[in-house]
Amino acid sequence: MPEGDTVWQTARRLHTALAGRTLTRTDFRVPKYATVDLTGRTVLDVTPRGKHLLTRVEGGLTVHSHLGMEGSWKVYADQQRWTGGPTHQIRVILTAAPATDTRTGKDTGTGIGTARTAVGYRLPVLDLLRTTEEHRTVGHLGPDLLGPDWDPDRALANLLADPARPLGEALLDQRNLAGIGNVYKSELCFLLRVTPWLPVGALPARHTAQLPVLAKKLLEANRERPVRSTTGRRGQDLFVYGRADRPCLRCGTPIRAADQGDGSRERPTYWCPDCQAGPTPSTPPGSTAHPRTQHRTTN
Repeated sequence: MPEGDTVWQTARRLHTALAGRTLTRTDFRVPKYATVDLTGRTVLDVTPRGKHLLTRVEGGLTVHSHLGMEGSWKVYADQQRWTGGPTHQIRVILTAAPATDTRTGKDTGTGIGTARTAVGYRLPVLDLLRTTEEHRTVGHLGPDLLGPDWDPDRALANLLADPARPLGEALLDQRNLAGIGNVYKSELCFLLRVTPWLPVGALPARHTAQLPVLAKKLLEANRERPVRSTTGRRGQDLFVYGRADRPCLRCGTPIRAADQGDGSRERPTYWCPDCQAGPTPSTPPGSTAHPRTQHRTTN
């Protein structure tokens, strides 16, 4: 599931493949940009911002994309078979010429296999905008957990601005801090021993200051990994996410699952009813039952 670490990895892969190279083919398969042609322009860089990707090209333009739940970018060499999905799911194609030595102008690769094509599949958001206007699409975001603007004090202040809001919802709000999705939301709440439905203002003081630090630690630890892990255990990558009805790795109690939010978007949420204190969808609003008591009353 694309979250901040996945987007960071995608940006690095795209930057390595495209930055410093001249585009030889561009194909935008969305009606609004169907006639756009960026061939002849050099790709300057690919930068992640929370869950957003900004591909900046010569001439002051930025290709802005968002992976959503199912989107992906794949990079292919010449003659390599495209395997990211059926053709009708392709939203954009960017092909870049082989990299050249800036001093000699000669190919720095080995010939035919050095050109690269980036293909965007199932992208729910794809825009072309002026680089100077990037703020219109990402300016609302809070501090980026993996970005140069990371500010734990500001992130914490954002989270605490609405103390009655459930912690899980506050963590998913990219205006508070950028990069957390359903996986890290569930895992963070488990590590803090509270349910995602606990109001932010009810978070124990010892955990409040720890929250942004722990969030950053988890994403940083996974941005270089092919398989995301929050446990540090081989073969047991996650504590609760995706583990409904399986035993908790800490206490053995079956993990529970429910949707969180207003139902307008899919928000799968997982928690241990024994290890995590706070309300759940099965407990009355305002309940502050001890987790063990809660486990008995919500089964």
